[in-house]
Amino acid sequence: MQLHDLMPAPGSTKKPKRIGRGHGSGRGGRSGRGQDGQGSRAGGTKGPGFEGGQLPLYKRLPKLGGFVSHNRVEYAVVNVGRLEELFNDGDLITPEALEEKGAIKSALKLPVKILGDGELTKKLTIKVEKVSASAKAKIEGAGGAVE
Repeated sequence: MQLHDLMPAPGSTKKPKRIGRGHGSGRGGRSGRGQDGQGSRAGGTKGPGFEGGQLPLYKRLPKLGGFVSHNRVEYAVVNVGRLEELFNDGDLITPEALEEKGAIKSALKLPVKILGDGELTKKLTIKVEKVSASAKAKIEGAGGAVE
């Protein structure tokens, strides 16, 4: 077999439609574009978002949405119920210890805040950036301390 012997399988290829090549071709005349008008012209379509002259939706919507405070502080949040699961009685809890146990992703990226969801029975000493009032009450109620 030579390169010049290679041919596509019979019926696998089609000849392209030759539009606008005279009436005898069956695709002459208006060449499949219907009657006269904007759509029959070359380049005769308006761009995406054009609504017939009406103010388009993308111009009717507000440009900027809302307000974001530049002073907002994001915290890595841990609940007291999670502390109950991860730590033993009398442990010191720091951001590094929380990262070690997998409670937070990184002790360096975000400050840590302890929230009061869950129950706490162990005596723990907490040294983090922020503690909610309900979490502080639960920690001190269990005999622990917040520093």
